[in-house]
Amino acid sequence: MPIVEALGPSPRRSPPPVPAAGGSAAARRLGVLPMPSLEWNETVARETAHLYERIKAVVPAVEWPFFAPYVKAINALKRERNAVILAHNYQTPEIYNCVADVVGDSLQLAREATKTNADVIVQCGVHFMAETAKVLNPDKVVLIPDVKAGCSLAEAITAADVQVLRARFPGVPVVTYVNTSAEVKAESDICCTSSNAVEVVESLGAERVIFLPDEYLAKYVASQTDVKIIAWKGHCEVHERFTADELRGYRENDPGLMIIAHPECPPDVLAEADYTGSTAGMIDWVRKHRPSRVVMVTECSMADNVQAELPDIEFVRPCNLCPHMKRITLPKILDSLVYLKEEVVIDPLIAEKARRAVERMVHLKS
Repeated sequence: MPIVEALGPSPRRSPPPVPAAGGSAAARRLGVLPMPSLEWNETVARETAHLYERIKAVVPAVEWPFFAPYVKAINALKRERNAVILAHNYQTPEIYNCVADVVGDSLQLAREATKTNADVIVQCGVHFMAETAKVLNPDKVVLIPDVKAGCSLAEAITAADVQVLRARFPGVPVVTYVNTSAEVKAESDICCTSSNAVEVVESLGAERVIFLPDEYLAKYVASQTDVKIIAWKGHCEVHERFTADELRGYRENDPGLMIIAHPECPPDVLAEADYTGSTAGMIDWVRKHRPSRVVMVTECSMADNVQAELPDIEFVRPCNLCPHMKRITLPKILDSLVYLKEEVVIDPLIAEKARRAVERMVHLKS
């Protein structure tokens, strides 16, 4: 495997951005809206029944009277605000299936963010995803329902770290995973996601590249290419908790069980998997192969969302929750649309540099 020793400290936590006092600039410019009624009644039940059909396999009927008024209100406010909701595959079923306009992995959301005609983008994911949407849409209002929805990978590296690496390895291109801050993207040559990381690395035509910040994804990429990878010791707090022993135990008890895993998992976990791929790749694999029983070695809500679509498949769940993704809820999405919070603001000079790296990824051709 052509990979040098991974560099860097253990992941460190950075304080989340603090929203500006007095509400967002968007709220001061566009105004707030009245809070809609959140009463559960026969009208709400009737008008949202078709949406509950999408998630009834994974959301108990007793929970729908709480969700439904929010779903109805959010969908109405989207039209009033000319807003679009982007939701990552790790969002809970009532968000993913009932209020989102675009769903997918980081690459899909980044691409779709460049196509929207909406005035307001609500990013149901984590902060770096909202930053990416803002980088690609500098003239649009971009909101994240909870500004504290962070990411252990994004917090594992800083722009100063990238500058040190460039000085240590002059002339070596820097490939940065989208799970990073805008400041880090601005110091990079090109971004990637787990679905196109190998393609991005090989597109540079270099003998070696600096690959940041996920050590395990870097090792997976190194196993798929002859390019020498210089890695960083960042880890996803969701995927690093899976173990090979855990998966072997499941397979020993159920030899017919299929295991599919995300490349942010440790290498010994990937060695136990029948398929390794991005969140979008994992979903497509299940759609294509239709296993009777499957373990999706990733964040828990993704299995719920796929099962909502494919209720006949049994999803065995040794999954882990992302505490950051779970900060995004229907009440917070509603608040975002009513009060236009929390608005994502990026220094224009940083955004311009980061945009080049993200757009190189978005427009990369096979």
